[in-house]
Amino acid sequence: MKTPLILITNDDGYQAAGIQALTCAVSTFAEVYVVAPDGARSGTAASISSTQPVSFHEVKPLPNGYPASIKLFACTGTPVDCIKLAWEQIVPRRPDLILSGINHGDNASISVHYSGTMGAVLEGCMKGIPSIGVSLWMQRGQRYEDIPVCEDTLSALTALCQRVATEGLPQDICLNINIPPSHAFRGWQVCRQSRGLWASEWADATNPHGQRAFWLTGTFTDLEPEATDTDFSALRAGYCSIVPITIDMTAYAAMNDINSLIS
Repeated sequence: MKTPLILITNDDGYQAAGIQALTCAVSTFAEVYVVAPDGARSGTAASISSTQPVSFHEVKPLPNGYPASIKLFACTGTPVDCIKLAWEQIVPRRPDLILSGINHGDNASISVHYSGTMGAVLEGCMKGIPSIGVSLWMQRGQRYEDIPVCEDTLSALTALCQRVATEGLPQDICLNINIPPSHAFRGWQVCRQSRGLWASEWADATNPHGQRAFWLTGTFTDLEPEATDTDFSALRAGYCSIVPITIDMTAYAAMNDINSLIS
C-alpha cells in the first residue's frame, strides 16, 4: 500500500507548538510536507494575497519540535496561499489529506468564518482533497505550551486522520475539529455549529500619531447554552467536537421562501 502524503499548514506560523505536535503525530504513518506562514496569520479566513507577490523557502535546519522525516517550507502569504502554492510548486503529487492546525484557540461556532485555519481547510476541500482543521479550546491568555493536546487525544486524532487519508470524505465536505483541554481523551462527538455572537470587539490602542486607534478583541456568547448537539456543548462536556462543513453555502431550506418574495 502506498504511503499517504499529507500537507499541513496553520495560521499561527510554522514555529507554533500546535503545528509541530500535529506533524509529529501524523508523520508516524505518512509522508508529510508542512507549508505554513512565516508568522501569525490568525483571522485571515480564506483571504489570498492578490495585491503583492508571495514567496516561500525551505526551512533548514528543522526546528527541534519537528520530526526529521518531514519537509518544511515557510511562506510569506496566508494559509490559503500556502495551500495554493504547495499544490502547484512544492508537493510531489496530489495529497491524500490536508490538515490545518493545531490552532492555538478554538474555531467553534461562528469563529469558523474568521479562521485562517479553516480557510485553508476549505481551500483543500474546494480542490477535492479530504481536509481537516484542528483547534484547541483555550481561555484568553493561555498558551498551547501550558495545556498541550494530550497524547491519547493525539493518538485518536492520528487514527482518524489515517482513516480519512485512506477512505476519504464525502464530496465537498471537510471537518472542523475542536479539542477541549484535557489530560485524557474522552471521545468524539459529531455535532452542529452552535449559534453565537461576538460583541465588545474593539479596545482602545495607543497610536503614536495621536489618532484614535483600536485593537480587535471581543467577548463571545454562546446563544444556545442549553443545547446538547452543538460544538460548544460537546467541548463543555469534555468531548472533541467534529462539525462537518460544506463548501456549498446555498440555503436550500430557504429557497421556497425566497421564491415567494419574487413571485
